[in-house]
Amino acid sequence: MEDSTTTASFDVVIVGAGMSGINAAYRVQNETSAGANYVILESRDALGGTWDLFRYPGLRSDSDMFTFGLPWHPWSQARSMASGQDIKNYMNEAAQKTGIASKIRYGHTVTAASWKSKTMCWELEVSVAGKDDPIVFKTKFALLGTGYYDYSIPLQAQIPGIENFGGKVIHPQFWPKDYDYSGKNIVIIGSGATAVTLVPSVADKAERVTMLQRSPTYILPLSDTHFIISLLFTVLPQRVASSILWFVYLLGSVLSNLICELSPGLAKLFIKAVTLRQLPPEIKWDPHFKPRYNPWEQRFCACRNGDFFTALRSGKADVVSDRIKEITKDSIELESGTSLQPDVIVTATGLKLKFGGGIRFSIDGQPCSLNEKFAWKAVMVQDVPNVFFLTEFQNASWTLGADISVRIFVRLRRIMERRNARAIVPRVADEAMKEQPMMSLSSTYVKPIRQVFPKAGTGIWAPKTNYYVDMWRAKRGDVTTDLEFI
Repeated sequence: MEDSTTTASFDVVIVGAGMSGINAAYRVQNETSAGANYVILESRDALGGTWDLFRYPGLRSDSDMFTFGLPWHPWSQARSMASGQDIKNYMNEAAQKTGIASKIRYGHTVTAASWKSKTMCWELEVSVAGKDDPIVFKTKFALLGTGYYDYSIPLQAQIPGIENFGGKVIHPQFWPKDYDYSGKNIVIIGSGATAVTLVPSVADKAERVTMLQRSPTYILPLSDTHFIISLLFTVLPQRVASSILWFVYLLGSVLSNLICELSPGLAKLFIKAVTLRQLPPEIKWDPHFKPRYNPWEQRFCACRNGDFFTALRSGKADVVSDRIKEITKDSIELESGTSLQPDVIVTATGLKLKFGGGIRFSIDGQPCSLNEKFAWKAVMVQDVPNVFFLTEFQNASWTLGADISVRIFVRLRRIMERRNARAIVPRVADEAMKEQPMMSLSSTYVKPIRQVFPKAGTGIWAPKTNYYVDMWRAKRGDVTTDLEFI
């Protein structure tokens, strides 16, 4: 690791050493003239982002690893899903192999960023673990690989009486290390990806586990290994097999999204048929697996090799669809008049949204509220120079969207060099531009997005929608409209 005792100047500072940050580092290092003069600032003591923070049982990807993996370091295992530890190991391997690991400064939290027009650079105020006073990093460009949620504070769901419960209450974001839940009656509140992962992962050791949901979610069993994957890795070189599978999984994702959008009724019938084949007789599709919304209005939940439904069929897990009236010292009282008696309550109720790692931005001393601005190509913020944020598609693997963002940066950096420009600033030309949210999902935790994230607009200010279209636009399309080159 580089010495962090002195303040230094860099061409590029990447904030965050998760999947976005590691991928951005590779692009900067190998595809720009700033390759030798960049640094990654990571607030935690290890790389991995989400995969280092979360430690709950069964933590795994819910996207396939072929498209979620780093495009320049293909996923080489003959299975499409991976555990959190496997993903972290994969990222470590990629960072070590490419020299990126030596560019990471751990325990460095960026708290504020101030643009100085006189020097045409950002001054980042950085809190360093073990030091009383912050230090300053100067940089021409800032790339934000900070994800979209708060690492310190989970979503505070309104659960009446939760403070009265006499047993243990756990949020998956802060699962206790080495916690032994053997023989305990566990109620998991929520029906999203975390709950669907936890249910089969704790069912083997727990006395019983119940997923308590207000409303159902679309859950599909997905095989993480099958004949085609094994065959390709057997007869072809790993890189070739991974490339083919990347294309297959990406095309499958695009087509399935298109079907859900154009024919939601047909998609519902298919999902219902698959679900009914998986359910035990005592658990009914309606109301427990009949969502009130169309497919992809909220995220799908994938259960690896059908493990969620296997747990239900084992008799050690079940689903209750009801609303909580009140939680007492030893029970969860439901509005239907029934009650549950858990030893442990797990609040898998979602994530608290956060943009840009919560960094306070200012321009020449004037505070800048990014959520009040429009987002240019879902990668830069109106009136904010030389800052790029790396985010996902709402219906595809995170890395696909983040890679498009950093490719736009690489292309713009080359254009700036040709024009002898030192800064680029997105400017809104149409003051009457129609506003829309960055993500259109109706999930509860996504609803506050307009208060947290920049706004999306139309045209070049529209959000990401389709990998093939957006990647073409990043590589060949218009990347200068509504940009001021200084």
